[in-house]
Amino acid sequence: MTVTHAAVPATDRTPAAEPADRPRHRPGRRRALGTAAFHTGAGLLSLIWLIPIAVVLVTSTRSFDDIAAHGLGGLPHSFTLDGFRQAWVDGGQQRALINSMLVSIPTVLLSLLLASMAAFALSRYDVPLRRVLLLVMLSGNLLPPQILLIPVSKLSEQLGFYDSLYALIGVQVGFGVGFYVFVLHGFMRAIPPEIQQAAVIDGASPWQIYHRIILPLARPALAALTALSFTWIFNDLLWAITVLRTDSKMPITASLIGLQGQYVSMWNVIAAGSVIAAAPTVIVFLRFQRHFVAGLNLGAVK
Repeated sequence: MTVTHAAVPATDRTPAAEPADRPRHRPGRRRALGTAAFHTGAGLLSLIWLIPIAVVLVTSTRSFDDIAAHGLGGLPHSFTLDGFRQAWVDGGQQRALINSMLVSIPTVLLSLLLASMAAFALSRYDVPLRRVLLLVMLSGNLLPPQILLIPVSKLSEQLGFYDSLYALIGVQVGFGVGFYVFVLHGFMRAIPPEIQQAAVIDGASPWQIYHRIILPLARPALAALTALSFTWIFNDLLWAITVLRTDSKMPITASLIGLQGQYVSMWNVIAAGSVIAAAPTVIVFLRFQRHFVAGLNLGAVK
């Protein structure tokens, strides 16, 4: 007996016909387009950011006659550093820059010293109500400074520090320590406790642990805060005009206002004064740039 099998349709025995070739996605091409678009956008934003700086730099090296003849936005037809001399000597920028340095440098050092000691105690030891203390320190930075202008001015008068650089240093330290403690507390808390325990076993005192172990490990965070705090304090204007009255004691940000009043239409002198005022913060940032980026990266990872 022969067994016959039912015929199987050809469509069941043969694979379906391959569809026409469809355009495939090219992730490499998309990635290249995305990269090109990102760099183009970043370049345009950088150009928009740098154009005013370039205009100020060019204006500071032009003569007054050139600006008067061709306009502030015209192409430069002269090159002179006389604007810097007038701003530095006649405009009082030299004295104002010294005042800013006398305020900024001690304030940064004292603020970071106090903040690092407080952050070390709050992060490495079981201090009672440490969360409350952190919240109190942080809440002081959340208050608008405008509502504290009159109380701070009256308090400095009663303490006998009004119209002195000591008053400005005290105000800057008082309003900056809370934020610095909050940042350093989070950084120091992430340091492994085994390091401190090993130091305690070796007989190290709390001061030695703080000075020889914690501070070197927190150097990236301290460098980042140094750059930020110096920029904030050096560029501050509000507290300077609140606790200071004498022109000879004003920092460089306040002296720019007087420079604009003294040289109303001499834009080359005003631009030169602006360059002088911006130079120290740029130098500090470039000096701490590597540590600043490292501190940001460590903070993001932890």
